[in-house]
Amino acid sequence: MSQQATFSAAGASEPEQTTGRYLITFREDDVAKGLGAIEKRAAVSGLPSAADFADSAIDMEQVAKAGGAVFPTLGIALVTLDPDALNSLMAAQAEDGDGAILDIEPERMFYAIGESGSLSGAYLEGYRDAVDNLYQKAMAVAAEERLGAMATFADDALSTWGLKATRAIHSSRTGSAMKVAVLDTGMDLQHPDFRGRRIITKSFVSGEAVQDGHGHGTHCIGTACGYKDASGRRYGIAWKAAIYAGKVLSNAGSGSSAGIIAGMEWAINSGCQVISMSLGNTTTTPSTAYETVGRRALQKKCLIVAAAGNHRSTGTVGQPANSPSIMAVGAVDNGLRLASFSCGSGPASGANVDLVAPGVAVYSSTKLPTRYASWNGTSMAAPHVAGVAALWAQMSAANRGAALWQVLTSRAVRLPLPTSDVGSGLVQSPVP
Repeated sequence: MSQQATFSAAGASEPEQTTGRYLITFREDDVAKGLGAIEKRAAVSGLPSAADFADSAIDMEQVAKAGGAVFPTLGIALVTLDPDALNSLMAAQAEDGDGAILDIEPERMFYAIGESGSLSGAYLEGYRDAVDNLYQKAMAVAAEERLGAMATFADDALSTWGLKATRAIHSSRTGSAMKVAVLDTGMDLQHPDFRGRRIITKSFVSGEAVQDGHGHGTHCIGTACGYKDASGRRYGIAWKAAIYAGKVLSNAGSGSSAGIIAGMEWAINSGCQVISMSLGNTTTTPSTAYETVGRRALQKKCLIVAAAGNHRSTGTVGQPANSPSIMAVGAVDNGLRLASFSCGSGPASGANVDLVAPGVAVYSSTKLPTRYASWNGTSMAAPHVAGVAALWAQMSAANRGAALWQVLTSRAVRLPLPTSDVGSGLVQSPVP
């Protein structure tokens, strides 16, 4: 059964929330020194470390009990600080500008990104003056030459429109031997379309199993790594990749940085080439912690892909996608027009949309008994890019981290829309 719906997750119009805990980012290779500073100035010690758990998959119950944790691969600590301890630690950071502590910031809440507005508002035209008009027409011609025609794409009995637009349906690559992590609301492990697949799971939400009680995670996994539906229509891209399903958002569709960063630490240490995160908030100021994670992930040959956000009417790309070292993905419809909800680039340095992908009426798997659904959002666009990234990663061992980023952006099709909205353009799969 297919369900056509405009997906609207918790948090689409939520106020920004903090948890009362803090993320402390350490300078490169300064974790031990930084923990010493925290112990001395804030009297915090004995935090559980992800390194002490199998596959760096930290137990979130222990994190909750201790009020924090250490993620040594990423160089980040999560701590609970009272006002006096916070002031003391911030004073220490200010006194020693080149010390072990790079930044201290509040831990924020994040949400599964759903569409916050109606589809009935049409789409942006992308033409602002006569000169820009001529340039965009030239880009449209170039796009036609690569895509064959700028006609409207459509779902049919063979595949979804997104697989056609990204040329995944024409690629000989399958994602075989690649590891793709999807950090979201988990996965419906009973879904029949994934029988026989290599699936590694871990929940980073206290008190909840990885089983997806929301549907958002299963939908994103389906696009990135699924295959065909019960009738034989293909909807997934990297259909032979190993699936790393990390539950970092609750069944209600929300979660804090603690679980998200724990999931990232686990995925990176598990050797995932790609991490897909269709989550965010409306905070437009980039996070030092997430930018550090993105940069260190690239150094470890892992690319992080995140949804740009669906709050275009109220702001620009939100966290964590506005981190320069995390690939931000916007959404287009099946006519390759910018989705009305898709956030554009922000004013902060590096807070840019990097690519766009199909994000309107995207058909994929979801939790049973619904089984399949068509949803809208940059949440649906990001896993298209993650799946395509796995195809390029399979093509060459050199396509890792920053090199994989460069391949994706250089092979994208430029669209007749402002760069601030679509970045390098529409993501494309390796063909044949």
